[in-house]
Order: sequence, then C-alpha cells, then structure tokens
Amino acid sequence: MTTETISTTPSPTPSPTPQASPHGKVVLDDLSPLHRSLRRAIPDVYKGFAELSKAAFADGALDRKTKELIALAIGVVEGCDGCVASHGQAAARAGATKQEAAEAIGVTFLMHGGPATIHGARAYDAFCEFADALAGETSPSATPA
Repeated sequence: MTTETISTTPSPTPSPTPQASPHGKVVLDDLSPLHRSLRRAIPDVYKGFAELSKAAFADGALDRKTKELIALAIGVVEGCDGCVASHGQAAARAGATKQEAAEAIGVTFLMHGGPATIHGARAYDAFCEFADALAGETSPSATPA
C-alpha cells in the first residue's frame, strides 16, 4: 500500500506578467518598417519633418513633457494610433505621470466628445505600457547587482 503525502504548503502564485498594449509598442513596431521604406523614397521630407519636430519639442516656456502631452492629446482627437504610441512613449520618457496623461486625455473628451473616449482609452493604455516599462528599468530590482 502506498501512502501519498499531501503538502499543505501553498504553492507560490506566479506574478502576473504585464501584457503588452496593442496600442503602444506594437503600433510602433508595425509602423517602423513602413517609415523606413518611405524615408528611403523621400529622405528630404523626413529630414525636414525631423527638424520641425526638434524645434517644436524644444524646451521653452513649455517644457518637453507638456508639449508631448499636448501631442498625445492631439493624437487622440485625430484618432492617430501612431501619434498616440509615439507621443505616449515620448511623454513617459519626458517624465509625465499616468495622472498627467489621464488629465490631458480628459481634456480631449471635452473638445472632441465621444470619439475621444475611444481613442483616449487606447492612448492611456499605450501610455501606461511605456510608463510601466520605464518604471521597471529604473526600479532597484531592474538594476544589475
């Protein structure tokens, strides 16, 4: 006769793995080869756009973080997933908080109504993905020992 030992010690619960937002890095990854292809066809246009972007986002009376939050909000109003992903990532990198992103997106509801509630939710999801990734990079557990 065999006796089975039943453990009463609970097995460790695996920590939930954050799921990538379909509105953040995935969008940027999908667009990257398309931009490379078009950039090869019209390099001067892309160069001019890059210069315009550099000038528009330079610190001035408004800092880069604020300008990226404005661009994120415009991306919501325009329904531009690439803009949302790009400026969501840039706003997170510039130090914007989830609350700041949420409030900037909230203004779009007033200015653009119902459609902004759809694109706004996507934008917040994308922003949170980038903010969480940056928080993971800077957390003590993420630094090598």
